[in-house]
Amino acid sequence: MPLRSTATARQERLGAELRKMREAAGITARDTARLLGTDPAKVSHIEAGRLGVSEERLRRLAAFYECGDTELIDALVVMANGLGRKGWWEAYRGVVPAAMLDIAELEFHATALRAIQITHIPGVFQTEDYTRTVFGYAIPPLPPGELEARVAQRMERSGVLYRDSAPPYEAVIHEAALRMRFGGGKVARAQLEHLMELSHLPHISVRVIPFAADGHIASGHAMLYTSGTVRALDTVQIDSAHGVTFLHAAPQLANYRTLYDTLAAVALDESPSRDFILSASRDL
Repeated sequence: MPLRSTATARQERLGAELRKMREAAGITARDTARLLGTDPAKVSHIEAGRLGVSEERLRRLAAFYECGDTELIDALVVMANGLGRKGWWEAYRGVVPAAMLDIAELEFHATALRAIQITHIPGVFQTEDYTRTVFGYAIPPLPPGELEARVAQRMERSGVLYRDSAPPYEAVIHEAALRMRFGGGKVARAQLEHLMELSHLPHISVRVIPFAADGHIASGHAMLYTSGTVRALDTVQIDSAHGVTFLHAAPQLANYRTLYDTLAAVALDESPSRDFILSASRDL
């Protein structure tokens, strides 16, 4: 298999899981290279996601590492077999930041999605005008062509909500996000109306944390939790001023599951949340 110049987050994740498996077995990259009849540099490339791995080789590695988690191994095989197929997001490679493509790929393969948003409506729930306004606030300002490409890519991302067998999507949104007037009253109102429509879809749950809620922890912040086919392949995506970060260490995943459950516990139920969103839209 040819060496990739860059690896996607999903390709890196496959390599990282193989590295964790090897390290858990106490086996060196040099010993792995001897098994495969190659050199340690290629093992490093595999574990960095820059070099693909066949199903036969992946299963040999799992056996060599004495990994007995058959569900994880089968999930990794499915991941490895699918990494050569290009998704719709590849049309935007070199046009928008690679992290935006990685998020779309994560959403596409997720078995379930959970989001926390404090100041914005979740990305795949956004209307075109709302998205254009949000990207318009970028510092430094985006060139017009890139801004429109980012808007188009985000609109295509929303397709994950409407496809056959769409994954369940749970969103906990703080009242602050509902009150933000991105694009002015008309754009903000249309966004809340769209959010209301989405909340009626059977696989989507939208719940609101009002300002008046007790127990809202100060550490609450935006995140997207994507569930893999097995829990070990879950991923957390968080935004920050310096860019997008993907987390998948077991303690990190456990912490973010707890964070979501903590915030969900103080959020309104679905029906009262719809009433709250309707009231907020009338205030605009």
